[in-house]
Amino acid sequence: MDVADLKVFEAVARHGSMNRAALELHTVQSNVTARIRALEREIGVALFQRHVRGVSMTPAGQRMLPYAARIAKLVTDARTAALDDGAPRGALALGTLETTAALRLSPILSNFYRTYPQVGLSVTTGTSSGLTSDVVECRLDGAFISGPLDHPELYAETIFREELVLVTPRAMRSLESVRSAQDLKIIVARLGCSYRLRLESLLAEMGVSTATPLEFGSLDAIIACVTAGVGITLLPRGIVSAAAKKDLVTIHTIAPEKAQVETLFIRRHDAYVSSAMQAFVDVARSQPGPLMVAA
Repeated sequence: MDVADLKVFEAVARHGSMNRAALELHTVQSNVTARIRALEREIGVALFQRHVRGVSMTPAGQRMLPYAARIAKLVTDARTAALDDGAPRGALALGTLETTAALRLSPILSNFYRTYPQVGLSVTTGTSSGLTSDVVECRLDGAFISGPLDHPELYAETIFREELVLVTPRAMRSLESVRSAQDLKIIVARLGCSYRLRLESLLAEMGVSTATPLEFGSLDAIIACVTAGVGITLLPRGIVSAAAKKDLVTIHTIAPEKAQVETLFIRRHDAYVSSAMQAFVDVARSQPGPLMVAA
């Protein structure tokens, strides 16, 4: 068993497909298939079940997956540590909430790219739940998520604080109009979004009956639906302030204990903190802004 085999195994497990794993790894499907079969022969147990739609992990594969990702990450960290001398360089894979990307990341990335051009930075968006899993399972080096978080394998620090507001169609000028609405639709991101969970909890406490949530994959789509009168949502004030100023939506202040949310930057406790990672966190901490704090 070598690290290359483990990386192939992890890619196949994540994609559920030999072909898609091959595309990611820049190789051919036959090579991926051969490596998985050789790994299964070496271990002595099947790691995947083959079917017409691709593959799915066996119980043995599910038990092995967390260790495969961690071993591969440790080898990468060891190589990075050995070469980590001089100016920050190398690859850095980060994740972020879409709201954080929209509100906060542009000046951070601009400053970082200008200061550290030798770092190959990649940024993907996702939900807090999904990004946390990606960091735990070593698919990302770090991520911005919505707090709070208490995870034994992760280090977290507060980088921003945001104020959440209830966002409704312009005709709903008061919270009382929200309470009196029948079968109110909520416009949310997919499952795993912390703002969605907060919205559902807030409306339940208000005694508001809601219909099946409408899920969208982008902030623009969510705000457009609220503007069109389809339903309501919960977002950081900075995301919707422009639409509110144009009288496209109404924003409602909620109780501080419900409104205040921390944006955390997370990474694994046991991961090597490369000079590139440290440089990125330092840039994020130093970005000016009234809602930013250093942990």
